[in-house]
Amino acid sequence: MAVAFDLQSFILRARVLKLYRQALRICRRAPSHARDELRRTVRQEMEKNREFSDKHRIRFLLSEGLERVKELDEMLDMQGH
Repeated sequence: MAVAFDLQSFILRARVLKLYRQALRICRRAPSHARDELRRTVRQEMEKNREFSDKHRIRFLLSEGLERVKELDEMLDMQGH
């Protein structure tokens, strides 16, 4: 079943998917004992916010997610992973 998106929705969806892939890539750098839990947390956060359709809310969540991914990336860099 194909879903029709307007251009803004299409771009937002692409940004969300990019954030998700970026978060999963960063999870690969985590220590092996924490990797699965981290992946699970990323997935749960994405699923929790999946049903939002308000573009302003999605943009807010994207900016919040980008900040959290950046913090995780920096933390892993400091730990040498």
